Amino acid sequence: MAPNAGYVVTGACRANPPPGGGVQVWNRMEAVDHDGTIRARYGKAHLVPFGEYLPFGDWLPVRQISVGAIDLSPGPGPETIVLPGLPGFAPLVCYEAIFPDEILGHAHRPDWLLNMTNDAWYGRSSGPYQHFAISRPRAIEQGLPLVRVANNGISGVVDAAGRVLARTGLDAVTYADIALPEAGPPTLYGRAGDWLFLVLLIIGLASVVIRRRRSAD
Repeated sequence: MAPNAGYVVTGACRANPPPGGGVQVWNRMEAVDHDGTIRARYGKAHLVPFGEYLPFGDWLPVRQISVGAIDLSPGPGPETIVLPGLPGFAPLVCYEAIFPDEILGHAHRPDWLLNMTNDAWYGRSSGPYQHFAISRPRAIEQGLPLVRVANNGISGVVDAAGRVLARTGLDAVTYADIALPEAGPPTLYGRAGDWLFLVLLIIGLASVVIRRRRSAD
């Protein structure tokens, strides 16, 4: 499927079977070139509790809600993937796109965000629409375009200002052929992260305390 000098970026489960320290399985995004060579891979770091791993599994008398006998292993965390001929992108698997402070690494700012997810398990509900809506603000926060590919869900392209340039319907079998929007400059949130919210919270609380003291006087 990959064209010459192009790539297919897809999801895959990768395993580390024995011998080698026990069985480990990762939920991964992989870029494959036209020769079938895996040129880059990213392991999902923020796993779904009770779906991809069981918190305190040795003590809780419960089972995972998804099929699987072992917990998935987390990847190392946010990173930027750079492939020849392709602007560098930050990979986001499934609901990793809903966590504002966990989508970018610190080594290299990407040119765009790529969110791949399988939303089929939501069924025909509000879930896929909510997932798309919650992912969209990441483009605005970081000043980076977002390309979202959702199996059975809502796929789309969002520019760095949060405008939806292309969007599919639920369960639609289609594609979008659209130029990748340009990245904007680093935003204030992109530089400060959630510390910005903490500073604003402290300022807000301080103004309330000062006003109450003045009223008391």
